[in-house]
Amino acid sequence: MTILFWIIIFIASIAVLIKSADIFTDNSEKVGLALKIPSFIVGVTIVSVGTSLPELATSIIAVLKNNTEIVAANAIGSNIANIFLVVGFSAIVARRMSVKRSLINLDLPLLACATALIIFIIWDKQIVFWEGVIALLGYLVYAVYTVSSGKERVNIDHKHKMADLPATRLDRLSVLKKIWNHPIKLELKIIVSMAFSAILICLSANYTIESIIQIAGILGIGASVIVMSAMAIGTSLPELAVSINAARKRRYEIALGNVFGSNIFNALVVISVPAMIAPLKVDETTFLVGIPFLIGATLLYVFSGISRKIYNWEGAMYLLIYILFLMKVLGIA
Repeated sequence: MTILFWIIIFIASIAVLIKSADIFTDNSEKVGLALKIPSFIVGVTIVSVGTSLPELATSIIAVLKNNTEIVAANAIGSNIANIFLVVGFSAIVARRMSVKRSLINLDLPLLACATALIIFIIWDKQIVFWEGVIALLGYLVYAVYTVSSGKERVNIDHKHKMADLPATRLDRLSVLKKIWNHPIKLELKIIVSMAFSAILICLSANYTIESIIQIAGILGIGASVIVMSAMAIGTSLPELAVSINAARKRRYEIALGNVFGSNIFNALVVISVPAMIAPLKVDETTFLVGIPFLIGATLLYVFSGISRKIYNWEGAMYLLIYILFLMKVLGIA
């Protein structure tokens, strides 16, 4: 009965965490636009952070609870799920996804570099303060580059303005532009909603980590096993929903760009911020299973991007590899 109780707490906490993060992001967008921040900048900053807010919140809570090994497992597990699960399902739904050249020339190298940096940092099985600073600076460089290159893309591609911009929930950008043209006032209910959702994020993140620790203790397994499997799938659900919806509407640049931005944020920020609070440990499961699959996932994604087409059979292959990954994490295979 005890383990069933904590499983229910885990599922409920993940659900509340994702929903509260979404509400917080929506209201943050409105505040940004009310303060006369251009919609483009709001898209590549506030919205991109909101996509991975559940991973960041749970990682910070994990550090405060002195379970630092959860952080690397969280980021790596989420990135593997984003590629194999999200892209895999999207390719199957779309049957064939076309990849824009701008994604190949700009975003694929950025994703590869971010992945290489985080693997280099993790290689000694720990992440210390100065490594966290380097990763965070890397993300700031990426954000600045995204803004500058994104403006060029908008000027070049008038037919699909901002369509292949990474690091955002891109289906919101058209709405953001409309709001920007008719700026809203900073109403009290927006501020209250932001504060309430922020409290919910903290509480749900706390109970998510607590339930993981309790379940791991009852089952006698490492917390990273649950984090890289169940939690990674749970926190990837927003990306999955956005990408599948985009793939169904043949807006492939959104389905793929959503994964780019989320993975780069996970690799550089979800790990760096907690590392600046306390040194992080990397356990054996994360290092021996997570790292090889992360490298494989990134390489496959890069090769699929270079071919400029991702077919449904490739999506099925992605899903099969993800099932193998879960079996390896759970010790079944």
